[in-house]
Amino acid sequence: MEKAPKIYAGKGVKKNDTWLSVTVNPEVINQHVQDFNGKKYVKLNINIGKADKFGKDVQISIDTWTPTGATKETASADLPF
Repeated sequence: MEKAPKIYAGKGVKKNDTWLSVTVNPEVINQHVQDFNGKKYVKLNINIGKADKFGKDVQISIDTWTPTGATKETASADLPF
């Protein structure tokens, strides 16, 4: 199974163990809004790793995973965390 390319939506910095300071791109996020029971959600992956050349060690990407055989509409049924 081939992995889908990551869709990056933002970056940031880990300030301490309980605080991440991030910036997100609303144009990217708006393309991946899902509806569930009349409310809108965006599933994100937030990864903390090695800092890039700008000191950003937090990466935010869109969670595009769907169960095998599911469509975007049926996959959004699992949203209420």
